[in-house]
Amino acid sequence: MDGPRIVDVNGVGLCVDTAGRAADPAILLIGGMGAAMDWWEPEFCQRLAAGGRFVIRYDHRDTGQSVSYPAGAPGYTGADLAADAVGILDALGQRSAQLAGISMGGALAQRIALAYPERVDALVLFSTSPAVPGGLKLPPMSEELRAWFAAEVPQPQGTERAAVIDYLTDYERQLESAQYFDEARVRALVARIFDRTRDMAASMTNHAVAEEGEPAPGRLDEIAVPALVVHWTADPLFPFGHGEALARGIPGAGLLPLDGVGHQVPPREFWAPVIAAMLRGTGG
Repeated sequence: MDGPRIVDVNGVGLCVDTAGRAADPAILLIGGMGAAMDWWEPEFCQRLAAGGRFVIRYDHRDTGQSVSYPAGAPGYTGADLAADAVGILDALGQRSAQLAGISMGGALAQRIALAYPERVDALVLFSTSPAVPGGLKLPPMSEELRAWFAAEVPQPQGTERAAVIDYLTDYERQLESAQYFDEARVRALVARIFDRTRDMAASMTNHAVAEEGEPAPGRLDEIAVPALVVHWTADPLFPFGHGEALARGIPGAGLLPLDGVGHQVPPREFWAPVIAAMLRGTGG
């Protein structure tokens, strides 16, 4: 990777990191709710770059080294987070990119494809759900995850390093499948994120309480770029039916199921097929 740096985007400072040649086709990796860029591991990015891509990862507002707001009072909306992704392309001199978003990042990618179609070469939507109204009947989250949320496990103070690492590791355990949950890896990753985050309390709070802002324009069937839906069959937050609905709703979209995987970034065991699909850049 080229090393994290702060760029000016829409009047705020966002932290970005890149791999590969800027002249190659760009891939913009968009993280989920409260997720710093670290969830997109450097080796994953380097493998994409080795395939002839300029790979961009970044910290959303209120994550990592990007601009931070008081906990509970985000000064932005979901629409602003989508505009930030486009602003990063501007800051790096990129006309357009393949957008690869996970969970909330997948919803942002859909919004961008509708609002800024000229900036999107293709979509890869990981473990996410339709982001525009459509009257779809989608399966609910698993009973186990619903029970964990209902238990209201107390969130530690953002300054309590050990407690935050324990909490976020356990939170990730609820989302990922037992088969592909690597506690040592997750714990080390969360520790690294804690150590480089400006305000951990804001990072754990603000995306969840931010307003949506202007709704995403248009419908799924108006997305006119090649799209691939990569969905995990054991996702407890957005069960597999969410991925199927996305693949049906976006014209020509492909669907790549990952058997037995939960709500998580692609496990290393699946990097090869996922990266190959991303390099093809289409749903087919």
